[in-house]
Order: sequence, then structure tokens, then C-alpha cells
Amino acid sequence: GRGSRLAERPLSHLSHLIQILARGLAPELGKPFVFFGHSLGALLSFELARQLRRDYGLQPAHLFVSAGSAPQHRRSRPPIHALPERAFLDEVRRLNGTPAQVLQTRELVELIVPVLRADFALIETYSFRAERPLDCPITVFGGRHDDLLSREELEGWREHTGTAFTLHMLPGDHFFINSAQALLLEVVRAKLAPLAAWGGSTEIA
Repeated sequence: GRGSRLAERPLSHLSHLIQILARGLAPELGKPFVFFGHSLGALLSFELARQLRRDYGLQPAHLFVSAGSAPQHRRSRPPIHALPERAFLDEVRRLNGTPAQVLQTRELVELIVPVLRADFALIETYSFRAERPLDCPITVFGGRHDDLLSREELEGWREHTGTAFTLHMLPGDHFFINSAQALLLEVVRAKLAPLAAWGGSTEIA
């Protein structure tokens, strides 16, 4: 439902989306690869890593999680994906991740609301199922002023790796990925350096 696929109906069930992603990506993952996921993308990356392990015996060399609660710590916030449009847009504004000028333009609102509703449905209908930890390191990023996540929810990712875990708290709110981008990229580069030296090239998804 994005970009050139705007005419397609957005997917609102995470398990369905993960299966499609795994089938599409598996043939391309012949080299070491890593996943980076922010917010909803953190959950997508995690479940995609587990789906690839189950179906193809593949795992990322590193999983980077940004502004995402550990899956076993999903908060019981009131769901918003089915709210009336005005109330839904008020919640979207509160998150501070969509430019104000976009939300003030009726034509753009009509385009993005179905996609955003599907995104929230992916999260709000998700049900975690326990599996053995991944064999790759997990690096987690959190925003020091993100009132949507607690440190405990970020620390919870530790349970999902059988190797190394690190947590980096960066300045900013839930979208520190924009305001603290240089700091975030510095950590990612440092983590990828050994992989690049070992494998020659590493694909980032």
C-alpha cells in the first residue's frame, strides 16, 4: 500500500505479511544479512527473522531494534486502528511521526489513513508466541524522551538472543531515528564493521 504499490490493499495481519516477506526475501539472502527495524519495523524484523529460521534455516547476522517494545511486553493500550477518522488522526498527531502539513492536506489524508490504520492493526492484533532465542546479536535503540516505551520494554529484547545484547539510549522522542540519526548510524557502523571485514559485503534489509 505504499509508493508504487499504492493501489494495493494494505496488509493488516502480521502473520500474513511475514509469510509474504519471507518467501520474497529468502532467494536473495545468499550473503550475510542484517535487519534494522524501527517501531513497527522492529516487530516485523524480529518475526521475519524467526520465520526465515523456521522455513529456510536462515538467520540475520545481527538484528537492530529501534523504538520497539520487546514482543512479550506488548502494552495493553486501547486500540486505535478502528477509531473514527478525527479521533484516529488525533492519535497519529500525538505520536509526532507524520509531518503536520501532510495531516492538514485532505488529499494526502485520504491516501495515508488506510495505510496507517493497517499499520496499527498489525501491532494491535499481534499475539506473541515463545520460541528459542535467535542465534544473532541484538542491538536495541531507545529514545530518552520516548513516553511510549519504558526501559523495561526495551531491555526485554535480551531474552531473544542467545549471544550478545546491547541497549543504547539516544536523545529524542519516539522518532529519535531522525533527530539522533548520526549517533544511531555510528553505532550501526561499529557493529557492522566486523561483519564487513569477515564477509566482504553485507546486505542490510
